Amino acid sequence: QVQLEESGGGLVQSGGSLRLSCAASGFRVDEYAVTWFRQAPGKEREGVLCISRSDGSTVYADSVKGRFTITRDNAKNTVYLQMTSLKSDDTAVYYCNYHMRALNPKYDRDYWGKGTLVIVSA
Repeated sequence: QVQLEESGGGLVQSGGSLRLSCAASGFRVDEYAVTWFRQAPGKEREGVLCISRSDGSTVYADSVKGRFTITRDNAKNTVYLQMTSLKSDDTAVYYCNYHMRALNPKYDRDYWGKGTLVIVSA
């Protein structure tokens, strides 16, 4: 059974740093891509960063370039989102996602964690 559990959110001052964790079970994070998303109050969920099977990372949100990085610990089966130089616009619930691709695309499935709240105070 696939499960994702985010942690590490909290209240931080503008300019500060946080590291979010996404502990996965039911699949190996070194075999499949994992993506961090976020949803700010009143806004749609947006992709932030993705880490691929080959350790390549893709930035989806231009606003985090140079400030956020994504890494993983294969032994812990955990993906991390390191966030630095935080701004009030980074305030959001952060989710990790595993998009399971089936042989037939109509059976693809998205798995989500419950999210972790990050609040950046001015």
